[in-house]
This record gives sequence, structure tokens and C-alpha cells, in this order.
Amino acid sequence: MPDRMLIEAPELIQSPPPVVFDCRFSLSDPVAGRNLYSEGHVPGAWYIDLDCDLAGPRAKHGGRHPLPQADEFVELLTSCGVSADTEVVAYDDSRCAFAARLWWMMRSLGYRPPRLLNGGYQAFLAAGGLPDTSLPVAGPRVETGGGRFSGVCDITGLRQLHGEGALLIDSREERRYQGLEEPIDPVAGHIPGALNRPWQGVTSDDGRVHDAQGLRAHWGDALEAGQLVVYCGSGVTACVNLFSLALLGREDATLYAGSWSDWCSYL
Repeated sequence: MPDRMLIEAPELIQSPPPVVFDCRFSLSDPVAGRNLYSEGHVPGAWYIDLDCDLAGPRAKHGGRHPLPQADEFVELLTSCGVSADTEVVAYDDSRCAFAARLWWMMRSLGYRPPRLLNGGYQAFLAAGGLPDTSLPVAGPRVETGGGRFSGVCDITGLRQLHGEGALLIDSREERRYQGLEEPIDPVAGHIPGALNRPWQGVTSDDGRVHDAQGLRAHWGDALEAGQLVVYCGSGVTACVNLFSLALLGREDATLYAGSWSDWCSYL
């Protein structure tokens, strides 16, 4: 597995990178992550908000967390001192659920992807890390220009890729995939033809990413598909699955950004 996609807590503590992003968030309480950040975070970390920074405004279609405008996201990164090749670390406390979204977005725009803190904020504390409450100071501003998100499709692109033989992967919990429950979106079920690979299967209960053997077991035969399109409820936790695919050398998978919340808006 690539050794530069994850960072262990002792290394983060001993050799902090120029930029750290705190991505803690709760779908059920959108201000909880920012409050936790205010109470204590990795020294020097900037707070990144899923709803405000990693998603754009909602519309009738496009899902619950549509991608923001690329130039606005680039401006955010630039304001935090990030250029195309800046070393960045990202973390959350939810088994990479939100840090992986940042990872995917930065990689999609051609940035050096952030390393994810293995085990999350809990691992930082367990390793003896001392939380800080001060706000970070940006380094020199380096203009990096704009760009467009790559490796992503909308519902039209999804239908085209599926028609060409792409394998669809639903990253939600099994009961949501089966349509037995749907706590968030108005319609239960899954996109016809999709296989289920719940995103939680990428990590252990303590948030540590499984080794290559464990990740291959998570994916099974799906890993051999010629083309993979990955989705979840709103294009967030699907990025955990995409991160795991990249760890295994599959960097060609596509994110259906609108995911089930977009798909079911057409039903």
C-alpha cells in the first residue's frame, strides 16, 4: 500500500506538515464539528466545514452535498496557504468520513492529496498529542489558478458509464442499500445494478484503515471491474471507498457526486 497516503499520529506530532485540516463534522448536528474544533484541535489546524466548504448550495437536483464551485474551493485552499504541491494532513473523528471528501476534492483538482491521519483525532490524543485552541496563521499566499473537478459524473454521466459496462458501488450501510430503512433521503433503495460495499468496511472500529489484505477482502471481485463508479447518500462517504481503492492502486474510479440523494430526486 502507498505509504504516503496515511500518516500515523506520532509522525504528525513530531513532524507536523505546513498545513493541517480538521474535518470533524456531524450530519445530525452541523455545528458540532466546529464546536469541537474550538474546544481543541491539532496545533495549527484549520477547520473545514462539510456544509460550508466541501459542498455548494443545494438545488432540486444534484444531491444533499453538491460539489462547490471549483474556483471558490481553490480560493479557500489558497487562503490557508495551500499551493498545488503543499504537504497537507487531514483528519476527522468519524473513520475518515469527512477527511476523505477533502482528500478526493484536492486530488480531483490536481493538488497534492492530503495524507489522512490514521485513526483520526482519537489517535492524536492517544499518542500524547496536546490539543490547541488558537487559530492558525496562513503561510505565504501562492496563487494556483482555477480548474475543474475530474473523475466525477452527474446522473447523465452515470447512466452513460453504466450503459458502457461500469460497475456501480453503493457505499451506504447494508440496510439502506437494501431499502429496509432510509433515515435521510425521501426514498429508500439503491440504483439498479449496484453492488454494496459499505464505507465502514475500509476501517476498523477505532478508525484505522485496514491493511492491503483487509481492503482486498472488502472489495472482493469488484476490484477487478474494468470501470467503477462509486456513490453513497450524497457523495461524501463514497470518498472513503475511493480512498481505499487508491490505496490498492485503483485511482481510476469515478465519483457519482450527487449519489442516491440526486438519483432519487428524479423518481
